[in-house]
Amino acid sequence: MHIPLRRGSVPLFAAIIALAAPPAAAQPLGATAESLLTYARGSNPEFAFMLREADAAAARVTPAGNLPDPSFSIELRDITRDGEINPTLSPSRVGSTKYTVRQMLPWPGKRDLARSAAEAAAEQSNQAARAAWNDLAMKLKVAQARRYELAQRRAIVGEIDGLLASLESITRSRYAGGLAAQADAVRALSERTMLRGELISLAAQARTVDAQVNALLARPPDAPLAAAGSSRLPAQELQFAPLAERLRDRNPELAAERARLDSAERSRELAYRNRYPDFALAVSPIQRDSRLADWDVMFEVTIPLQQGTRRAQEREAEATVAAATARREAALQRSLGELGTALAQLAGARDIERLTESSLLPQARLNLQAAMAAYETGKVDFAALLEAERQVRQARLNLLAAQVEAQMRLAEVERLIGEDL
Repeated sequence: MHIPLRRGSVPLFAAIIALAAPPAAAQPLGATAESLLTYARGSNPEFAFMLREADAAAARVTPAGNLPDPSFSIELRDITRDGEINPTLSPSRVGSTKYTVRQMLPWPGKRDLARSAAEAAAEQSNQAARAAWNDLAMKLKVAQARRYELAQRRAIVGEIDGLLASLESITRSRYAGGLAAQADAVRALSERTMLRGELISLAAQARTVDAQVNALLARPPDAPLAAAGSSRLPAQELQFAPLAERLRDRNPELAAERARLDSAERSRELAYRNRYPDFALAVSPIQRDSRLADWDVMFEVTIPLQQGTRRAQEREAEATVAAATARREAALQRSLGELGTALAQLAGARDIERLTESSLLPQARLNLQAAMAAYETGKVDFAALLEAERQVRQARLNLLAAQVEAQMRLAEVERLIGEDL
């Protein structure tokens, strides 16, 4: 889901993603990627940090455009009254006391430019928070795909182990009848032992991935997670052109770079506006004895004599704008390249999935059935039967790997376009 942000909208952003998420109790934690994302919105410390950073940037907008605080001074004149009295700090006893209230006034337009630059910086922080969330969401989606893959691999290996148990029984029967060598039964048992070792390895990998997911959720490494559910893949073929347009509009990294450029341009305008002086107004009532005897009004203007300093600041501002422009273009090209790569890999994975599901896997199963029938009649040896079994296993694993690869590439595409598909 794409969530458009406006400047100073971080609290609204946090509220929207909280309301948009389904209730945490709606599905067991870990059953789907959505359940992990729901939990992560309120628990991931890095995302919380980025939100607080954006809050801080939004809070800097108002003071950036405000006038500086006025100053107040008090001046005690002739504290001995021409030597008539001992030195004193009492305003009513000195020769006169001058009270001054002074307010600095920037050149017209400077405050608006400072506020605009701060708003652009706040927008940059907003988009950085969105980018952090997109990165976190992709990590969780990829980890969920990996959890699904490991669970399915364990199921496949378990089914193959059951098949080998049947083959082992057949070999023993044929060996007892003198129709097969003892080596066939030994090979069947050895193959099953290898599968058990593979199951142990898959279980260890599953615990590792679960620990990584729990780390992203700020939970203990061994905290329980529900079994990963079915895979999540797009129903239609994804096209580059419409996705590239959505990327340009909604990618948070690009939005952050646009905000960075906007801030740099406002700062450049402010640097040129600093060629003009600032002002100060002051009002000074003067006290003699216990009464206000006189009033002074002062007008002050700064003299922008240090033109070398200002020209250097202007060159710096111009260079910053040029750098921000180049950085935005680089981010756009990098993102488009990543989108093209992800779509190509996604399409390749879907092609492999379709080929395996429609052709390779059915053929491997038919070959295994034929090999089993031929082995029972003594037409093929046990090695051929094992090879047929391995082909079925490999085809099923290839199908699963293609599905998981497609899920991972889909998660990357969603990160780049800034919303779910």
